[in-house]
Amino acid sequence: MMTTLDMTIFEELESNVRGYCRAWPTVFDSASGAWLRDEEGRDYLDFFAGAGALNYGHNNPVLKQALVDYIMADGITHGLDMSTVAKRRLLETIQRTILAPRDLDYKVQFPGPTGANAVEAALKLARKVTGRTTILNFTNAFHGMTLGALAVTGNAAKRAGAGVPLLHATPMPYDGYLPDADEDPFLWMETILDDASSGVDKPAAVIVETVQGEGGVNIARPEWLRSLAHLCAAREILLIVDDVQMGCGRTGPFFSFEAADITPDIVTLSKSIGGYGLPMALVLMKPELDQWAPGEHNGTFRGNNPAFVTAQVALDHYWSDTLLAASTMAKGELVHRNLIELSSAYPGLSTRGRGLVHGLVFEEPSQAGKVCQVAFEHGLLTETSGACDEVVKLLPPLTITDSELEHGLGILAESVATVCDGVLK
Repeated sequence: MMTTLDMTIFEELESNVRGYCRAWPTVFDSASGAWLRDEEGRDYLDFFAGAGALNYGHNNPVLKQALVDYIMADGITHGLDMSTVAKRRLLETIQRTILAPRDLDYKVQFPGPTGANAVEAALKLARKVTGRTTILNFTNAFHGMTLGALAVTGNAAKRAGAGVPLLHATPMPYDGYLPDADEDPFLWMETILDDASSGVDKPAAVIVETVQGEGGVNIARPEWLRSLAHLCAAREILLIVDDVQMGCGRTGPFFSFEAADITPDIVTLSKSIGGYGLPMALVLMKPELDQWAPGEHNGTFRGNNPAFVTAQVALDHYWSDTLLAASTMAKGELVHRNLIELSSAYPGLSTRGRGLVHGLVFEEPSQAGKVCQVAFEHGLLTETSGACDEVVKLLPPLTITDSELEHGLGILAESVATVCDGVLK
């Protein structure tokens, strides 16, 4: 019989590659809303939300009921790319609640069920359509752990895990990366693209996150994004927005690029697009880019019909009006006010964020991890991000209540005080 908090099987049998369980050394047993409970009965407020896969919380009752009903009715579970009732309803809902209200004309591709699958498909499609190979990416970017996605990822430690050279990608400075580039942030990119002797081949596409979550909650200004879109359009370079973590309402609007009033050529979605935390991903592309031959890009689990069901219900329930977007922005202001007050109390501490993604940035990187450790001990789940893990990243469910937010922010403030006041060395 398993003893309480027995970690033996994980340590003996599971690969050394496991990560989050090291930061949160307990055995979780159940979850509801913004809370998880371990097998000892201790509750943890979740400011992590499945790395953005649980925007609507754990075991959301509306989505859970739809999923249970579908399973009990013997609905299709595995469907490859076959036409199913669940897929039809999802596509109709995407058109009605997401694309049509935003005047977006996109075809929808179901790649494999992860964000990396969507990114790989987007890169592959851009190269196929343009006949070019190079992709421009950005400093501090994160797009996934497969080889193509890693090639356009900035983090050195993650790139090192590839084991082979990562080719056909050229990094560019993200908004704010070069402190003296505000007057003309695209001078370098424009110069090398327009100079036949720069040594940089004309790229197939540029891939960008409007907010770099894993990169440290770095936020691109709307005017920067508009300039990037104009630069790409003027040079017939496709613009890919990776909205895997920041889409589905994380920054307020459904798409994170809406605030910049741009229309990317290709958009990648995963994580919370499935609604319930079930694996699912989408690639949205302008119709003229849909040049795939039948079966040219496929995957065994691209037809996860239970995820189609919860995705469809989530879109209908939360995106048929603007209430969730407005609520997210209001809660984001609550978080912002608290973090501004907190950061003003300690030297070497700053904050940045948008909607319900925020970062607390430490000049001394080691303090961020210590704050997360203390927060966990007091019942709050947070993670670090950034090149040196110098940022405490807050990513709570969009459905979290104000009182839950305030409770978590209180734990965070106490944790910062413990570390920065020198109580924890």
